[in-house]
Amino acid sequence: MFDRESQQSAARSRRRGHPSALTICAAVVTVALVASFAAMALASGSAAPTVGAATNAKFGEKIVVDAHGRTLYALSPETTHHLLCKSSECLKAWPPLTVHSPKGRLTAGSGVHGHLGILRRSNGTFQVTLGGLPLYHFSGDSAKGAANGESIKSFGGTWHVISAATDAPLEPATAETTPSSPSTPTTSTPGATPAPTPTTSTPTTPTTTTPTTSTPTTTTPPSEKYGY
Repeated sequence: MFDRESQQSAARSRRRGHPSALTICAAVVTVALVASFAAMALASGSAAPTVGAATNAKFGEKIVVDAHGRTLYALSPETTHHLLCKSSECLKAWPPLTVHSPKGRLTAGSGVHGHLGILRRSNGTFQVTLGGLPLYHFSGDSAKGAANGESIKSFGGTWHVISAATDAPLEPATAETTPSSPSTPTTSTPGATPAPTPTTSTPTTPTTTTPTTSTPTTTTPPSEKYGY
């Protein structure tokens, strides 16, 4: 009897000191979930924004760029309700800025103003929009900071970079200075010291002095008195 009670007490002690397999599995799952959420939070915090802003020396202000610093463009007067860039030639020259899923979170970097949205194109891709403007790259830009597509006229409109401050295309007058027509040089009369006007002096008629002829005075000798 005593031995049986001792064995039961020892079994209970072992059960208290060693957790069950179910408890161990639950702990492992909990740790895995915590690690997963932490990794997701870290990734979302360090991920590059969908659309950012970068100062461009050519335009002298911040323009809209993608996550890799590549310049983005809008085709004026295209809107999400009136697409102009639809042909394969246009989409090859001007690749749209796209995302993999419409459920993904769109983020705007510091300095970017305007609402980000997603446009589902007829080919099934999801194009990013800013302020209702579909965003494109230009195949002629080989590096970040390049903006070779500015003011190109093609596919029914004009391509412009986008101001990060106003989410509107930069017009040519703002982006580039149009050279003015050469002005006709104006000959101005120097106003400092006018050239002296030569004064023609009227020659003075010489005054002829008539020499005064003095009549010699004849002195009559005194009469001599003679006694007659």
